[in-house]
Amino acid sequence: MPDQDPFELLRRAGLPTEIGDAGPLRHVRTLPARQARTAAWPEWVPPELRAGYRQLGVSGLYNHQVLAAEALHAGRHTILATGTASGKSLGTQLPGLAEISGGPRGALPASSPGGVGPPPSVGTTMLYLSPTKALAADQLEALTQLAEATGPAGTQGGIRPASYDGDTDPTERRWVRQHANVVLTNPDMLNVGILPNHRAWARFFARLRYVIIDEAHSCRGIFGSHIALLLRRLRRICAHYGAHPVFTGASATSGDPATSFSRLIGHPESAVEAITEDASPHGAVDIYLWEASDSTLTGDNAAPLKRSLTVEAADILTDLVVAGHRTLAFIKSRRGAETIAQIAADSLAEVDRDLSGRVAAYRSGYLKEERRELEDALREGRLLGVASTPALELGIDISGLDAVIIAGWPGTRASFFQQLGRAGRSGQRGAAFFIAGDDPLDSYLLDHPEAIFDTAVEDAVTDPRNPHVAAPHILAAAQELPLTTPDLELFESWLIESLTEQGHLRRRPRGWFFAHDDVSAAAWVKLRSDGGGPYTIVNAEDGTVIGDMGSAQAQPQAHPGAVYLHQGRSYIVEELDRENSAVLVFPASPPYYTQARQTTSIEVLQTEEAMDWGRYRLHSGMVEVTSTVVGFQRKALGSSEVLSDEPLDLPPSSLRTQAMWITAPETELAEAGVIPEHVPGALHAAEHAMIGLLPLLTSGDRWDIGGVSTALHRDTELPTIFVYDGHPGGAGFARRGFELAAEWIGATAETIAGCGCATGCPSCVQSPKCGNKNNPLEKQPALNLLRAILTARPEESTSAAGPEAAHR
Repeated sequence: MPDQDPFELLRRAGLPTEIGDAGPLRHVRTLPARQARTAAWPEWVPPELRAGYRQLGVSGLYNHQVLAAEALHAGRHTILATGTASGKSLGTQLPGLAEISGGPRGALPASSPGGVGPPPSVGTTMLYLSPTKALAADQLEALTQLAEATGPAGTQGGIRPASYDGDTDPTERRWVRQHANVVLTNPDMLNVGILPNHRAWARFFARLRYVIIDEAHSCRGIFGSHIALLLRRLRRICAHYGAHPVFTGASATSGDPATSFSRLIGHPESAVEAITEDASPHGAVDIYLWEASDSTLTGDNAAPLKRSLTVEAADILTDLVVAGHRTLAFIKSRRGAETIAQIAADSLAEVDRDLSGRVAAYRSGYLKEERRELEDALREGRLLGVASTPALELGIDISGLDAVIIAGWPGTRASFFQQLGRAGRSGQRGAAFFIAGDDPLDSYLLDHPEAIFDTAVEDAVTDPRNPHVAAPHILAAAQELPLTTPDLELFESWLIESLTEQGHLRRRPRGWFFAHDDVSAAAWVKLRSDGGGPYTIVNAEDGTVIGDMGSAQAQPQAHPGAVYLHQGRSYIVEELDRENSAVLVFPASPPYYTQARQTTSIEVLQTEEAMDWGRYRLHSGMVEVTSTVVGFQRKALGSSEVLSDEPLDLPPSSLRTQAMWITAPETELAEAGVIPEHVPGALHAAEHAMIGLLPLLTSGDRWDIGGVSTALHRDTELPTIFVYDGHPGGAGFARRGFELAAEWIGATAETIAGCGCATGCPSCVQSPKCGNKNNPLEKQPALNLLRAILTARPEESTSAAGPEAAHR
């Protein structure tokens, strides 16, 4: 297709090309093509390793690969943050593989005591960490091919890669510990299987020279805070065996990657080098911002009726496949991926029955063999269309597609550009569709494309000092090795003292020891949940365990009568057994889904910072949130029509977390045009819209955030809007909103003002998770309130603190 025409793909697929409010196409932006910039192999790379890479088709290196490899070889912790399929793996792995292959040893990090380490004759090992087993399997396959290309490995020389995770056969684990020099694992196995058993890994740890953290941009929020603490535990173990490895991260484009990576690994920013300029070739990519609406129809409150994301994405996928374009559609939910694939297959069958078999869904929960077959079919062109959850976002080797569909904002700009980076085959022009959902943030981005393309990618917000996250890691570290005075630099000293007072640690002359016998402290670490629970989900028909969930999700998602989805199958909850932390379910395929209703109250525990905007006051601090699930609604699939409203009698749950809140005197509300009877609805509508827009400024998701609004709060004694983190101890999202309050409130007001509905809809002030059935809501009074708050802001108060405030 002609390089100069961004509309050619639309014409070939029979899609609209007119830009404007009358049709679905709202904006077009073209990312220019990028030419390759290459560099010579570093002199320290052995000839046999170069030959092995050449045998696999790698004839030369890109400039960013060489810069990263040289920095690592020089002993500098390095983050390589470049685009999809830019060869980050080679750049981060090359120094370690070169040493393993007989090349000269690189320098140790400057932070190493005395700058010394094991003698060259000892050998080198590498540890590779990935967030998913699928990504590690991809890397293992590539490393195995490289090992074969460089010659037989045996047990005494050469590259010997091996995976070590929950699927590794017990008989193979001893061999991996004793002989593998490149071990690929995930944070979960490092936490429960490797660090607690470090003595069995002594040989490996004594030789550990490089630690690779793949998809480092995914280490954000609570999960990222856990990984930061896990890496501090790893550093302690390495130092115990005399090793001080160099840390390297492979990341999608992210904001301030050096700062984020230094927080993650616990080394000062001055010791970290960031490589961000991508030197790999890529064709131009035309990005279409698309609204799934029908301007001829209106819904509630005179809002333009929007088609569902799944239907719109399936229709575009169908049109692109019919036109012969290999396409990948991303959507967050597993049910969404399955639905898109099914609708597209049915539509294609009406055109050509053979085409219906060339689309499929891809999501977590598939067997490894099924996943590999789908990946191979997509690479080889046997599949023309795939609908996927973000499982195909995380670095799996799928690239060179003609088009990508992004159904709903994926949460962060980093994920957005990671996903669209899949488009563009062999340097040809690619295309990406962003289909906006029925959500305030999606609506805002349609009207403000500059917020996508002309704004820096988000920083990865982490807080390893969150006591709810740090406490179990400190206990696990003490069980691995007694805590000593130098460890106070890695962990919060006050928290160590607190755990000692609580009886979990015992102070002895040699340090702090874990106080409990026959208990695994690492099992208390919940890397991928809120730290509560877990609740075990059991199939009541045959007693099989389906999965688990954190305690915070149990009541809203697994109350009696709830529809629970797992690996594409649906179940109905029969019993929530709180005493035994179990959920009993039975298989079913109801024509509805369920949504819990809950009441929430909030108590201010501590105000840490505040600022006055006229007589409005913005606060940041700690709160305790008490929630009670009081009922649930059954809603029809597709239309979301409420079929029934059922009561529940469940005990309340509490959460201590970070929040920001705004107080507004009634006199100020009146001056803003908010009459007394509209105050509750104005506060409620503003709260919903602010929650919807906060992810614009953070690396979170609206489901990570909660809110409460009240016309008279018992602690503030004023009308108040609260927005809080939905994780124990906080995740940094509400704090970030406090710092960037002017930008946040301004974007919220713009979104409400720009919505075409009369009195409020899901694109502005309604919320899909409202426990009060979106009542009361007052759209115009909410807009009046937000504008009045902005008008009252002192000019110097564009933010409350500097960019590091969220991590203090």
